Amino acid sequence: MKVLFIGGTGTISTAISTRLLQEGHELWLINRGTRNDVLPPGANIITADINDEETVAQKLKGHTFDVVADFIAFVPGQLERDYRLFRDKTRQFIYISSASAYQKPLSDYRIDEGTPLANPYWEYSRNKIAGEELLMKLYREEGFPVTIVRPSHTYSERSMPAGVHGPQGSYQVLRRMMEGKKVIIHGDGTSLWTLTFNTDFAKGFIGLMGNIHAIGEAVQITGDETLTWNQIYAVIAQALGAELKPCYVSSEFIASASPAGWDLRGGMLGDKSNSVVFDNTKLKRLVPDFTATVRFDQGARKVLDYIRTHPECQKSDPEFDRWCDRVIAAQEEALKIMKASEE
Repeated sequence: MKVLFIGGTGTISTAISTRLLQEGHELWLINRGTRNDVLPPGANIITADINDEETVAQKLKGHTFDVVADFIAFVPGQLERDYRLFRDKTRQFIYISSASAYQKPLSDYRIDEGTPLANPYWEYSRNKIAGEELLMKLYREEGFPVTIVRPSHTYSERSMPAGVHGPQGSYQVLRRMMEGKKVIIHGDGTSLWTLTFNTDFAKGFIGLMGNIHAIGEAVQITGDETLTWNQIYAVIAQALGAELKPCYVSSEFIASASPAGWDLRGGMLGDKSNSVVFDNTKLKRLVPDFTATVRFDQGARKVLDYIRTHPECQKSDPEFDRWCDRVIAAQEEALKIMKASEE
């Protein structure tokens, strides 16, 4: 296949790009060229800002593709641009939406592609919904060959999944564990969550590429392993060889107490505080050989092995560390006051 990715070097897309190159496909990337060194050799790079539509259109002259996928479109206007650029240049256009677009709160914890889309807590998710609606309208009315993909929490070896972390990523959560500090777990840690390693995600994604049965469809791609957040943090602590010292804080308090700009409200109330169990029947019907093989305990060890040998992934976040200390202290003080009032 001749494939074009807009982006192509992010958490999800790096694994897909790498596998396509290993399988001998002709891969083209449009990006700014800042992270292409994470890929094996062989990709054809169009160095450009996709938002510079006129320049990109010039560089695409003479090209047509079997598949175009946009990994960095977040608002409908960016998809309108993609339609103008690629309506006559591709046999399939894949839009990476998000499982966070599913109804919050959920009416049923089991999620499939028929679950309603609605998220009053997170603008990011509402923009993804609007993008899906735009593309499906173009499919119905113009025949634009769209496939919508909904990932859930997909991670790579570069970053450990965590329910609550600051703007610098999750490394500070690991540091707190290693230093014997308490770590914040939202709610009581018993809500259900699904984590998917990016190489597993790539299997499902590539199976949808060039798949005529995927045109006009929305498909979620996740693993089948479901864990509680307590289990997730316990696995991380065990991999670190550290004692887990959880501090349970309500999701609403975390959202309300987070500093401006962290957007924990959307990510917490609109996503991670909800139990999610995915029914991947549709994906397995479209991609019969899809199986996610990386359990989270295996994935966590892969992450730690990578982070320990890559200092650039060890991003300290003193602001988040101090915030955690304040939240934990505030909750402990409130408990003292309540107990004192009973005496």
